[in-house]
Amino acid sequence: MKRIARSLLWSSIIWVLVLTGLLVFGTAKPPPPAAAITRAFATIDVDALPPIERYRARDGAELAYRIYAAQGSQVAVLIHGSAGSSADMDLLARALQAANVTVLIPDLRGHGWNRPHGDIGYVGQLEDDLADLLSKEKPHYPQARWTALGFSSGAAFTLRVAAETPLGLSFDRYVVVSPYLRYDAPSVRKAASGTNADNSGAADHRSQSWAAASVGRIIALRMLNRVGVHRWDGLPVVAFPVSAHSNFVTQTYSWRLQQNFGAHDQYLDDIRRVRRPMEVFVGRSDELLDAARLSSEFASRADIPVIILPGMGHPDMVTNPEAIRVLVASFS
Repeated sequence: MKRIARSLLWSSIIWVLVLTGLLVFGTAKPPPPAAAITRAFATIDVDALPPIERYRARDGAELAYRIYAAQGSQVAVLIHGSAGSSADMDLLARALQAANVTVLIPDLRGHGWNRPHGDIGYVGQLEDDLADLLSKEKPHYPQARWTALGFSSGAAFTLRVAAETPLGLSFDRYVVVSPYLRYDAPSVRKAASGTNADNSGAADHRSQSWAAASVGRIIALRMLNRVGVHRWDGLPVVAFPVSAHSNFVTQTYSWRLQQNFGAHDQYLDDIRRVRRPMEVFVGRSDELLDAARLSSEFASRADIPVIILPGMGHPDMVTNPEAIRVLVASFS
C-alpha cells in the first residue's frame, strides 16, 4: 500500500509540474506585423467618430458603444473583428446611415474603449452584454427591423448568437461577413514552417498569419477545465500582430475570451441551428479565408447564400467602397 501511495504521490507531483510548465512556458511570441490586414483600419480617423455612449451591463460594467442615428425603419448592430473596436466598422456604418439605417456598434467587452483589454469574466459574458445592449436600445425602435452584422471573428460570434435561443431570435436577420469560424476550420488558410500556405500545404501569397497561439498553455487550460478548474482562465493564450502603441486595439486574448469570441467549437452545428434569415459575404482574395471552402461549410443550409466578391481581401469587406455598396444593398 505504501508503494502504491508513493507512486500516486509522485504521479501527482509530475502532473502538477507538467501543467505548471505548460502554463508558464507554453507561450508564443506575437506574430510578425500583418500590414495587409491592419493597414486599412489604421487610416480611420478616430477623432471623427461619433461620441462614445455607455450602457450598463448586468454585472454593473459601463460598456462602450456608438450610435449612427437615421430615420429609417431598420437598425443594424455591427460586431467588429478580433483585436478590433467599433472604429473598424465606421466606414460601413456611415454608408448604412446614409441609406437610412440606424447603426449601433458596441466595443465588445475586453476591446476598444472598454478596460481592461483582452479578458472577460466568463464564457458567455459577451452574449449577456449583447442582450443587455438590446434591452436598453430596443424600446427606442419598437417597429424596426433588426439586423446583426458581424465581421471576421465578429462574424463567427454573430453566427454563435444566431444559433442560440432565445438571444438568436432577438434579431430579424443576420449578415455574416468573412467569418473566421475556428482556427482549424477548412476555410481558414494555414501558415506552415514560416511560409504562407493554404490547407493543402501549397504556398499561397494571399495567406496571412493573424494570430499566434500559446499551444502549451491552451493544452494545460483544457486539461484543467475538464476537471472543473478555471482559476487561470484569464491568462493570455492568443497574441495578435497589432500595434502596442494604440489605445484601442487589443494585443492578446485570455483563454475565456478566446473561447467566447467566435462560433462554438461545433460551428457546423451553429450553422444548422440558425432560425433567422442569414447571408454570408466573403472576398475571393481573402488573406485569411478560402472562399470556396467557406461555401462548402455552409452547404448544409441551402437557404443561407454565400456571396463571393471578386478581388476583395479580408479588410476590404468592411473598408472598400465596392464591398460596402454590396453590403448596404442587402438592407434594401
